[in-house]
Amino acid sequence: MAFINASSGTSNVGYQKGNSLYIVLLTLVATLGGLLFGYDTAVVNGAEKSLVEFYIKNITDPAHYNYAVTMIQQYKWMMVLVLLFVLLIISGQVVRLLGVKKGLVISVVILAVFCFWAVTFIARAIPVDAPALKDTADAIKGFVIASALIGCVIGGAAAGFISKSFGRKKGLIIAAVAFFISAIGAWKPEAFNFFGTLDVYSFVVYRIIGGIGVGIASMISPMYIAEIAPANVRGKLVSFNQFAIIFGMLVIYFVNYFIAKQGDEQWLVTEGWRWMFFSGVIPAGIFFVLLFFVPETPRYLVMTGKDEKALRVLEKIAGKDVAKKVLSDIKATTHEANAPWLSYGFFVIFIGIMLSIFQQFVGINVVLYYAGNIFRNMGSSTDASLLQTIIVGIVNLVFTVVAILTVDRFGRKPLMIIGSVGMAISMIALGLTFYFQQAGVAALIFMLVYTAAFAMSWGPVCWVLLAEIFPNSIRGALSIAVAAQWIANWIVSLTFPMLNDNVWLTEKFHNGFAYWIYGIMGIMSAFFMWKFVPETKGKTLEEIEHLWKKKPLVPVEAIK
Repeated sequence: MAFINASSGTSNVGYQKGNSLYIVLLTLVATLGGLLFGYDTAVVNGAEKSLVEFYIKNITDPAHYNYAVTMIQQYKWMMVLVLLFVLLIISGQVVRLLGVKKGLVISVVILAVFCFWAVTFIARAIPVDAPALKDTADAIKGFVIASALIGCVIGGAAAGFISKSFGRKKGLIIAAVAFFISAIGAWKPEAFNFFGTLDVYSFVVYRIIGGIGVGIASMISPMYIAEIAPANVRGKLVSFNQFAIIFGMLVIYFVNYFIAKQGDEQWLVTEGWRWMFFSGVIPAGIFFVLLFFVPETPRYLVMTGKDEKALRVLEKIAGKDVAKKVLSDIKATTHEANAPWLSYGFFVIFIGIMLSIFQQFVGINVVLYYAGNIFRNMGSSTDASLLQTIIVGIVNLVFTVVAILTVDRFGRKPLMIIGSVGMAISMIALGLTFYFQQAGVAALIFMLVYTAAFAMSWGPVCWVLLAEIFPNSIRGALSIAVAAQWIANWIVSLTFPMLNDNVWLTEKFHNGFAYWIYGIMGIMSAFFMWKFVPETKGKTLEEIEHLWKKKPLVPVEAIK
């Protein structure tokens, strides 16, 4: 889950007076992008079982072997195309980081290795025995369920270009259109299958389109808020977007639950899941319409030479008395210095990448996307598992608010380390309840403790750190951390079904193995925070910047 805190990278507009109600209304419209972020990524939680039953289950049935062959062949080609897109995005980041000469050499080597793997992957024989087909079905399940995250990687990479080329407002409109198309396409993928694939992969394409909307909104929504907000309340207003993402997840958990109540299990498999995805049309449509009633940000208008339009917007936001002064301040900050990304050494970039990777490798999106699956493994019915997922969403929301309110009081490192320890203990304990086949109330408690530990630490606080540690002149390097976060998110979501449903692992560990992996990652994240990441509480951005002056890759004690 990604929170882009844009407050540190925008102009230091210092107005105190203005139309507060108007500013709040603009913020609420922009935060619909955050709400749709949470809504679109979490909708699959309620639909996961039905999607498997409807599209994938028959792959292991000998009577449907020809269908299985076609599905596996198309899966291979789509996986190759997806990984090619991801590697091209990584290559672009490598070139930006290391320079054209070194970056291109490394990128060519990466792509050459990929091409060799792709050829062998596609040429691999289609399995014929049931256990091998089951493992392949688990891989396809992970691919289908996590498909939106592929779009998130693409949308996140494109968001900077879109915001600069088309503007913040039009960027949000593009995201709203992507959400809308995705909701309709995922509702009836067979009716809108223009791709020459099986219907399940038509569904994947529309989920990727929705993911592109998520990736765009994850960056541009908080950017819009930060650029229209007064400096004295900017941080608070930007945090609304973080709240909206979690709130969007909670809303779709409720929606999924009430849709599931409208019919029996068979109806849910054939029709119910469709309406879960189609429900996204409502918030996407509202978002799209409302965006036509909000202005472009003053900062973007100044950047494109539309000073008069910027002034009119500022007069509405800040009041006529100070609008010209604010406009002058914005114009003075639009020519920010851009330095090579390695100007402060590699250590700060390493910290940013590892923060993003650990945020995902502790397994949070397994809970957010597969909670229903986990609760069914505990013995819950479909309705009960969806109700329990709502409880997870409420805990996530409450403890995210706790983190927002306490991060400046207790500091970043204590919250992150405590959260890591809490997640590690609860995940290992959850794995043990499965291993000893004692999953019940205790397992639910460990799930809730894990969710609370993440929500009060690595959820929002990780993004506070990322917003603070990157010096302004290399703020573009934050995109490397963002890309790493989405890719890590996709890897975890893709591999969970393989770890959780694998026949051999299930026989040996009774669905507990995957949770131990995430528990170990929690321990490693605590060590990483303690040893490598400096505390930023109470430090100015200038003081933090001095920590990175060509520092080698060494523990944080050595750079204090």
